[in-house]
Order: sequence, then structure tokens, then C-alpha cells
Amino acid sequence: MYGFRFLSGIMVAVCCHTIVAAQEAQDPEQARLYMQQAELILADTKAADLARDLMVTAANFDTTFVKANFEAGQIHLLTIGKERATSFLMRVYRQDPSYRFDLEYQIGKSLQYGLNFDKAIDFYTRYKDKLAKKPGYQGKDKVEMKEVERRILECKNGKEFLANPKPFAIVNIGSEINSEYEDYAPVLTADESEIVFTTRRRDGNTYENVADDNKPYEDIFTTKRNGENWKRATNIGPAINTRFNDSNLAFSPDGKTLFVYKDEGNGDIYFSERKTDGTWGELEALPGIINSSYRESSVSITRDGERLYFASERPGGYGGSDIYVCSKDSKGEWSIVKNLGATINTEVDEDGPFIDYSQKTLYFSSQGRKGMGGFDIFKSNLLNVDKNEWSEPENMGYPINSPDDDIFFSGTKDGKNWYYSSVREDGLGYSDIYVIKPVDEAKREILVGKVPDPVKEEPKPPVEDAVNQQPKPEPKPEPVKSEIIPLKYIVKVVDAETGAPLEAKVRMQGLRDNAPVGMLTSGTDYEFSLPSSAAKDYRLSVEREGYIFQNLTVRVEAATTTPKTVTNTVRMRKLVVGAVSILRNIYFDFGRATFKTEAYAELNKLEAMMKQNQSLTVEISGHTDSFGAKDFNKGLSQRRAVAVKGFLTSKGIDPRRVKTAGYGEERPLASNDDEEEGRQLNRRVEFKVLGN
Repeated sequence: MYGFRFLSGIMVAVCCHTIVAAQEAQDPEQARLYMQQAELILADTKAADLARDLMVTAANFDTTFVKANFEAGQIHLLTIGKERATSFLMRVYRQDPSYRFDLEYQIGKSLQYGLNFDKAIDFYTRYKDKLAKKPGYQGKDKVEMKEVERRILECKNGKEFLANPKPFAIVNIGSEINSEYEDYAPVLTADESEIVFTTRRRDGNTYENVADDNKPYEDIFTTKRNGENWKRATNIGPAINTRFNDSNLAFSPDGKTLFVYKDEGNGDIYFSERKTDGTWGELEALPGIINSSYRESSVSITRDGERLYFASERPGGYGGSDIYVCSKDSKGEWSIVKNLGATINTEVDEDGPFIDYSQKTLYFSSQGRKGMGGFDIFKSNLLNVDKNEWSEPENMGYPINSPDDDIFFSGTKDGKNWYYSSVREDGLGYSDIYVIKPVDEAKREILVGKVPDPVKEEPKPPVEDAVNQQPKPEPKPEPVKSEIIPLKYIVKVVDAETGAPLEAKVRMQGLRDNAPVGMLTSGTDYEFSLPSSAAKDYRLSVEREGYIFQNLTVRVEAATTTPKTVTNTVRMRKLVVGAVSILRNIYFDFGRATFKTEAYAELNKLEAMMKQNQSLTVEISGHTDSFGAKDFNKGLSQRRAVAVKGFLTSKGIDPRRVKTAGYGEERPLASNDDEEEGRQLNRRVEFKVLGN
């Protein structure tokens, strides 16, 4: 309780000071005050999120305050928004490149998290050169050469994966399950009708108090389907959850056994059996020799219940956490444990095994192999169960994997959908649960030249009948299909006023299927390869600090057998007073002011822009079409503007930086006589720059 009271007092103290950097010039005194508060929090608690916001405020109050800017970058790398560390660390680098021996390495990490692999390699190489010149350096801020070389390899892998994305769409599972807090470790029944996951949300938590990081303790939640949609998730109950951390690990395929992780014995695996009334029985430790005095962190059981795969840090492995298999003996008891061997395990950590319903394909996460950073998800096929032989693991690629940790992956019986948790741009909060859907190949095919099948010879008639046979025409070979050449789509980003080229964060994905498009960069040109044999709509996203972000819908013609290049120049406007921009992708439930899940990608970009530009103050205005009563529309537009402000303030944006207005149907952009071109365009949310 001391920690909770302490943080509450700090937050009150913070609110008593002016934290609106928008209304202040450089203020070294205020910067030092906020840094002291952040350091005080970190000294007494693990509330890194609150400390991060205070440290960012300190850094922005005084951009020349090297220590505050370095710590703001570091704390981003340790929490979320890791790519945002770059701007703070670069302030340090421009002013004092010798501030920390590993400064270039830390900048490289932040660039790697932001998928800016070429620049990351550049800074990692700068650090390597520094290290080579001082081989005897032994300071605490030294990063060993082996780790730097691994990072460079990850960036090279990342470039390859980003240029050749796998045909998967990563779709947020929605607000019925995800919350503004961490939601992760999803497991499902074989028929995909029920999901169990771990969350740190406040609503419905077993314990009203918070952990030392100022967040609720882990609890296990569950829900079932209601047709195509999910019902709102609820606490799984006291038989499973305690007042402290509880996390689920796996479902048995029949949905009758739930596996749970507990901190007992440095980390052990427990299970609970479902009762006939649908409730869960008391937790029991797994019998046999699966649990040890070392940490066992994850588990997956085969469909027939005969083999159980788990991760353990017990001695005798290949290094760190390894994946093992335990089999039942003739008495039906878990008694035979084997390490999966060097084909699966490496000298670093492997975790999160999931054996699919064929009992032959293992999905798992590894920090080694051909990865792009952190844990990546791999798959391997069982070649021989008796000899414990596995195929060479294959990286699941981008967009499933990222430079951050990707782990605890589970699938469904039909193999059509997979689930995992990730931190992404369209998230509701921290980590969210996503469903991975294979994109319809008919809509995302890369057609290649096909060699015709060999011409089959007709059998010759017997000699005595040959004279009576009419000669048959020679069969015509099938025409060779021409190769469809992916269309080259080049995006150039320039300053709207000067026309000067800009570096920016540029992404492109299918508008309807969310499938990412492969990208190569060359200076300030961003090249996308579009293989679709039909015209398709895409969402083009462009962001740069100090400018208004853009989410554009672009229609691109079909790829053909002829090389084609399309160039799109995106003109970015600076955040100057009076600038207005439409937030077209903020969607609400009909007639209400509640966000749809699809709105969060745009909302999160708005939040990022506000945090990157802390001198920015804006007006959020809501607009409607003319359908419905005028007074209702005006009130609805105001509520929607307030909802956007509420989202921003919940993310730590000071409410004094955000004004709201509801104009209803007063300011149409087009005629309300047409639904698609008129009313739809008029239903919008805008922001206007009031100060910067």
C-alpha cells in the first residue's frame, strides 16, 4: 500500500505544476523538477510508465538538458513506444556524442524497433568502430561486439522480411476482449468458440490494489463467441485467480483442462479441470517430473493427450530456456522428458511452444536463429517422433514478427486463424490480442510463368488397323502464361511549402485485408511492390515529427505483364497555427460516441503526434451529415469530439492542450444529397492547430 499512496501523492504534486510545455519556452528549472520527480518514482517503485511521462516532460522543457533527454530515450526503450526513443537520443548525440560510450548502440536499437534498418545498421557500425578502437574498455556502458553483430544481422534479416511480407493480415480482436492495459497470452478451444487470456485491466480485477509498477496484478479472463462476435470478457473466477499475479498458458484441445503459470518454485505449471457445470476446479501442480526447482514458463499438449511440450530453464540444455517434450509411460503417467535438441534449441532462449492439431507442426519463439529482434515466432515439422527429429525451423516472417518480442502463439483446429499478442499501431492500449488471418491468395497472388505439362502421346493403333485410321491432328501445347510483373509504387515525401524531400515513416497495407506491402527505401524514396492482378485499394500512412500525419486511401491499378511504375508525391504540412486536418479514419458506432476498433490506428497516430510535439495545442471538432435532427447532430458531434479528447488525456496528454467543439451539420464539405460522396464525407472529426 505504501507504493500506491506514494504514487498518488506524486501525481497530485505533478498536477499542481504547469506541465503544458506548449505554453512555455525552454525552462531548465522546470526540466530539473520533473526529472527529480521521475527519478524519485524509479528509486522507490517500478512505475516506469509514470516516470517516462515525467522524463519526457523534463526533456521537452529543456532540449539541451542532455541527461534528461538520454533518460527519456532509455525509458522508452524499456517500456513501449521504443521507436520514439530516437528523437531524444539524437538530441544527445548532436550535442555531446561522447556522453555515453554506448550512445550509438542505443540509437541503433531505437531505429531497429522503428523498422528503420539501414540507419540502425549505420549506428551499430559506428559503435562497432568505436569499440574496435578501444578494445580494452570495460565500463558499465560497454556492449559486447557479439551482441552488436547480432543486432546488425537482425537488421539485415528485417530488411529482407520487410521487403517480402508474408500474406497475413494482423487484425485487432476488438474492445470486447482488449483493454487500455496489457492483454496477452490468448489460448482457444479447438472450435474457436472460447478464449482465455491474461490481462492487467482494472475493471473486474480480483484485487483492487496495484503492483509495484502502479498497474493491477495479472488476472485471467475469458469469454465465448456470440455468433461471429465475441461477448465481453469477464474474470474467470476465484478458483483460478488470486489477489496477485495469475497467468494462463494453454488449453487442452477438448477445452476441459486449463494450464496456468504460477510463481511457485521459481515458476511452475499448474492445471485445472473443468467441472460439469462449466466452472473450474482448484489448481494442481502438474504431476511427474515436468516441474523442477527451475523456471517452467509455457506448455502445450497434443490432441491425443500423450505428449506435452514445455519450456524450462533447467540445467543440461543448450542455454537459457529450452523446449522439452514429456511423454506418458505405459501407466499413463508423465515420466519421460527429452530436450528437443539442437535443431530447435539454441544457446539463447526458446519459449512459447504450441503444437498444432496435426500433432506434427510445432510453433515456438526464439531469440536466436534468423530473427529480426527479440523473440521471433518459428515453425518446425516433426519428422520422426521416436527419434525426436525436427525440420529446420522457419521464421514466420513479417508482419507476424517484429523487432520486439513476438511470443505465445496459438492456433485453431482448422488452421485458418492464429492468435497472439503484440504492441501495434492500432492497439487499444499496451499489448493487445490479435488474430492472424491468411490473406486470400486469389487477391494477393504473384503469378509466375508456368511451364506447360508434357504433351502426352496418343497410343498407336495396332498395325493391322493402322490403314483404317484417319491421321489425328497434332495436339496443340498449352500457351505459356506470361508472368505478372508487380507494379512498382514509389512514394516521395516532400515539404508542402518548400518541396524539399523529407525522410518519414511510410507504411502501406491493403485497405480491406490489412495485409502489409513489401517496401524498399532509397534515400527519401519509398518503393512498394504491388503484385495484385486486380485493381486494389490501399491505406498509405506517412508520419514525420513536426508535421501533420497523413492516412491516405489510394487506389492502384492492376499489375500486368508489362512493367509499370506509379509515383505518388505526398506533401506534408507543418504543424503551424491555423492548419486543419481531417481525421477520416476515426469511426464511431452509428449514432453514438463510442469508438470502433478500426479507429485506434488513427487515434494512436494523433497521440504520437501530440507527444512528439509537446508545444502543440489543438481543437478537436466533430461534424455530422444532415441526416437526423439538427440538435441531436450538434450534441452528437460534441460528444464525439469529447471522446477523442478523452482518449488523448487517458494517454497522458494534458487536457489543457485539447479544446473541443461540436459543429453538427453546420460545416459540410460536400452535398448531403449523396451518401458516398456527400454524407459520408461530412461525417468526420477534424483537428485544428491552435498553438505550437
